[in-house]
Amino acid sequence: MPGRYVIYGAGAIGGVIGGGLALGGRDVALIARGDHVRALRTRGLELRTADGTHVISVPAVEDPADLALTEDDIVVLAMKTQDTEAALDALASTAPAALSVVCAQNGVENERLALRRFANVYGMCVMLPGVHLEPGVVEGAGSPVFGVLDVGRYPMGNDTTAEAIAADLEGSGFRSRADEAIMRYKYAKLRVNTGNALDAACGRSVRGSELAARAAREALDAFRAAGIDVATKDEEAARREGFKTLTIDGQQRAGSSSWQSLAKGSGSIEADFLNGEIVLLGRLHGVPTPVNEALRRLANRMARRGEAPGSVTMEEAEALVASLA
Repeated sequence: MPGRYVIYGAGAIGGVIGGGLALGGRDVALIARGDHVRALRTRGLELRTADGTHVISVPAVEDPADLALTEDDIVVLAMKTQDTEAALDALASTAPAALSVVCAQNGVENERLALRRFANVYGMCVMLPGVHLEPGVVEGAGSPVFGVLDVGRYPMGNDTTAEAIAADLEGSGFRSRADEAIMRYKYAKLRVNTGNALDAACGRSVRGSELAARAAREALDAFRAAGIDVATKDEEAARREGFKTLTIDGQQRAGSSSWQSLAKGSGSIEADFLNGEIVLLGRLHGVPTPVNEALRRLANRMARRGEAPGSVTMEEAEALVASLA
């Protein structure tokens, strides 16, 4: 059975996962940085939901070396992919080789990075409308559960650890199952996440645009050319059945994880591992991906320059696509 859950990157996703597990009676520690970890230490984790606010006292550190990790711990990676390699280097320098590492992140690169350093790696497909814009505070707008968090061994298979993680999540306000082919769902989520950069650049209203649909079609074409098995839309819908995103204090969730990166002025964004993954597959297998390449470039430019989310028009985005087509 899992011992402690160590949430490495306790932001929008990690904060809600850690908060939910702690409320469910599990032993939890958080790893965060800067003003966020200082707020967690002094005030606790403030988890805001549609049903109310929970203030949770939970250990919080800046470095995994501060936690005396053991083989019984489960480390859940929840940082953006551009920060994963540095986090794994810090983790590998102090953690036992038999540690179990769960990648609760968008994209499909994190598991490969983790498997270079640890033998026991698990993928987690995350459907969780989380927000983190204020130190010490995370919002989870999911209902009737915090989120849908299916988990499976990477690259494939199940074991008692995956089953135990799923059971703990089920008992802590999440919907979860152990899935021996979890990457089918992570690739399906990647198809959806190709719209994150467009959402960040132009605003939520463009999610249903033809440009967003083209980015998703490029992803499916690239998956098909690469021989990658992807969960169908019907399979995804079945896992989400009855799961809703509610307002918190009358406010809708502002935007995707990429939108939040721009809103916080973090200086980096995950587009290289979302749209960029589609571009990589396209280049490897001879599939044109001009929309994803344009969105990758646009999102990186905005992050680098500190541009505000939603400050690009659809006409500008379409012109960049046309220049690459």
